[in-house]
Parts: sequence; C-alpha cells; structure tokens
Amino acid sequence: MSEKPNQILKIGLPKGSLQESTLDLFANAGFHFSVSSRSYFPSIDDDEIEAILIRAQEMARYIEKGAFDVGLTGKDWIIETGADVVEVCDLIYSKASMRPVRWVLAVPESSSIQSVKDLEGKRVATEVINITKDYLARNNVTADVEFSWGATEVKPPELVDAIVEVTETGNSLRANKLRIVETILESNTKLIANKAAWNDPWKKEKIENIAMLLEGAIRAQGKVGLKMNFKKDDFKRVMDQIPALRKPTVSNLTDENWVALEVIVEEKTVRRLIPELKRAGAEGIFEYEISKLIL
Repeated sequence: MSEKPNQILKIGLPKGSLQESTLDLFANAGFHFSVSSRSYFPSIDDDEIEAILIRAQEMARYIEKGAFDVGLTGKDWIIETGADVVEVCDLIYSKASMRPVRWVLAVPESSSIQSVKDLEGKRVATEVINITKDYLARNNVTADVEFSWGATEVKPPELVDAIVEVTETGNSLRANKLRIVETILESNTKLIANKAAWNDPWKKEKIENIAMLLEGAIRAQGKVGLKMNFKKDDFKRVMDQIPALRKPTVSNLTDENWVALEVIVEEKTVRRLIPELKRAGAEGIFEYEISKLIL
C-alpha cells in the first residue's frame, strides 16, 4: 500500500458483550488495542487507525452517516436499523462460541403458546422491535410489541406473554424457565463500511487488508501446525494419518532417505494424532500455535 500522510481510518468497535472477544480477534490479526476502563477511545499500534467503542446496536447507523468508516456489528442490527452500508465480510465469532447467534421467540415453560399464530392479541417484549414486527406481519399475526430495555427473560409471564431474545446456547432462557418456540433470525458479526469510505481507494484497501487478517485470525482458531520428519519408506503410513486442511508441505532433508512434513490440523485432534504419527514412523514432531491462516 502506498503511504499517504494524514490518512486515517475511523473504526467502530462493539462495546459490551463482544468487546473482549473482538479485541482478542484483532490482536490475533495483528492489531493491538489498549483500552482504558474509563475511556471509549482505545489506542492502537497503527497510526492510520482511530477507534471508538460503541454499542453494536448503534453501529450500523453511525457508519451509514459517516461517523465511522468501518466497524463491526451484527447482521441483526443492520436489519433492525435498516442501515444502508457495505457488508465487507462475515466474521463468525461471539462471546461464547464460534457459531451464529439466534433471535428466538420464547415463552414460559407452562405457556399454551406453541407457535407464532398463538401470539394473536398477545404482548411481546424485545429489543428488536422492527425484526419482531416484520416477523409477525409475515405470519399475519397482530400483537402488541414493546421495547425491552434489558432483563427481558424475567418479564414473562407477569409483564408479557412472550419475548423475542438473542441466545447463543439457550442456557439463560432455560435458567429462567423459558422454552424456545421458533427461531426468528440467525445472526453473526459482520465487518461493514460506509459507502463513501468504500469508494475511497486508500480506505478501501485498508479495510480489505483488515478484513483479510481478521478472517485469517478466525480461520486459525482451534488449529495448530505440526512439523515432523520421517523416512521415505514410511511416507504412506504417515500420510494415512494426516487429516490435512490443505495438502501438507513435504520437503527433502539433507539425508536423501528422509523427508520433512508440515501441516495444519484441528487442535482437538492432536492428542490422538501425535501418538499415531509416532507409531507410523514420524520423529521430531513439533506442535506450534498459529494466529492467522490466509487461504
């Protein structure tokens, strides 16, 4: 990238439940933020980036208006706010798991509500008013939808009949004696950009570089590298044990009877894989962590 003085990319980072996992993701991608407990303006080891922490719920509309050039928020909040932004890439990570979150319709375990049709004339609390109203409209159901400022799980049945709430594992819903009736929407984090920023060549290249590195960091999670040596005579026996992400790298050693192999595998398989490789003839097996995997 050619250097241009005074070029700054303004990035919005989600404050709250995703903050820690987002900062960890950026660190693995090579961008190290330092956050003060009393500041919304993290410092970073990149002079071309300025960052602000803001709630993910508000991110899309601020990016649409140009307050930020780029930022991270959920697909759900893009839909909820109707923001007109560029969706650069999906970043499937969350505070608890590496899978999308779900917005679900939930009711008390003892409720007679079994489907969306049973919400006719009922009261529903949620933080995603527009998504919920659209869901009801698609099902030709009329219900009273009210905004929930938090602690939504505790409102049924005294305050409302049902809720539409986000969940990763469902543990919080079960703890509050709620059952899921239907999934309304699956959502994951996205890197999104302001349209004017995306049309600026310098900013677009910077955003694309960030996206590439973030995707590489996500792709590397749960994976490790393995290096080993073995005799050429054991080649098939060793290769039969390798669950390669890509074709492994094999190179000759100074001893013409031996080769070296390097491969990336799922970390959870290593405790089984290493003993099998050893029995197949591999020696000098070396495991190492990887922070980014660029395909």
